Amino acid sequence: MDAHGLADWRLELDHARRRAGACRHPRRTISLSAQLIPLYPEETVRGVVLHEIAHARVGAAHGHDAVWKREARRLGAPDAARLPGSLPAPAAPWVGTCPRCGAQRRLFAAPRRVVACGACARDFRPDLVLTWTHEGVPARPGGAYARELARLIRGGRP
Repeated sequence: MDAHGLADWRLELDHARRRAGACRHPRRTISLSAQLIPLYPEETVRGVVLHEIAHARVGAAHGHDAVWKREARRLGAPDAARLPGSLPAPAAPWVGTCPRCGAQRRLFAAPRRVVACGACARDFRPDLVLTWTHEGVPARPGGAYARELARLIRGGRP
């Protein structure tokens, strides 16, 4: 960061699981995912760092526009806004499975809403409500999910 004129910026690790890096202009901080960075090849990590440095150098108003892309290329960073989906990712502990087709939805936090399989039907169907496991063990989410499920059951659904 010093080599790119960011000596007054800080580098920190965060708990993100869906993005590898972030540039926070108001805090003058570049943040990297402590969950994802160890899973990626060194070249990919370098690209993520340079991607965020490009954001820091051009300012918050540019997002992934042409000005930012020019700076990313100049630094040797990938000028794409997203990383390839083929990179490794941590396993999501919550997995919802359709009782009919077996399609799965993976979440890092417990679901808050009762959902049915979107692959099997366009409208909500009680017989297609996903069944959940947490870390491989059958589980029923609590809180708002449990309250909504109880309302649906009382109303003649699920």
